[in-house]
Amino acid sequence: MAKGKIQIIEDDRDIVEMIEYNLKEEGYQTLHAFDGENGIELAKREKPDLIILDIMLPAIDGFEVCKTLKQQQSTVHIPIIILSAKSRETDKVVGLELGADDYVTKPFSPRELIARIKAVLRRNQEQQPRREITRGQIVIDGTKHKVLVKGQEVELTATEFRLLEGLAKRPGVVLSRSQLLDAVGTDESMVYDRTIDAHVKSLRRKLGRAKDYIETVRGIGYRFREI
Repeated sequence: MAKGKIQIIEDDRDIVEMIEYNLKEEGYQTLHAFDGENGIELAKREKPDLIILDIMLPAIDGFEVCKTLKQQQSTVHIPIIILSAKSRETDKVVGLELGADDYVTKPFSPRELIARIKAVLRRNQEQQPRREITRGQIVIDGTKHKVLVKGQEVELTATEFRLLEGLAKRPGVVLSRSQLLDAVGTDESMVYDRTIDAHVKSLRRKLGRAKDYIETVRGIGYRFREI
């Protein structure tokens, strides 16, 4: 029985074949697209459990693919692992800000990639129904995985949702970046300060006028303002 459905969006056919071989050995079902446009359409049609996404794709690059998928209701909750030869920290930060759940650089170890896939899928599967949290203008519905700001739904990635929920559960308490990394379930190999900073920046932008509920405590981390 297949463990889950993994979609690969990558234009290098040799890499696709290698990833597919290793995924099938682990019991996963695979799908693939060789360009961004077809990758988006395939994701909307097949609703995979996870997407492995290259950045340097023909026509539509991976960053734009990630942005598009995270803006659409039907695909916003599909976790994405970026797999790219772009190894600069700025590229990683952009990927995370756009909603990617992890970032793996090429050349890569198939065993490491499989481990990252399992970790991301496990985090998603372990999310248990949670009661509703109301903080001022923000309502966080853990059961339906929805966030409302003044009654209007705000679309967040899974990582952004966990980050907001973790902060809102403990208003007034300063949480370090390390504590927040634990809360959102980011792998140790992805730990660096700007990982959380990137997610917070994206989260604040989506919260609009309610962004000020999340306060920066310089040199330490973040807290949810007491109301």
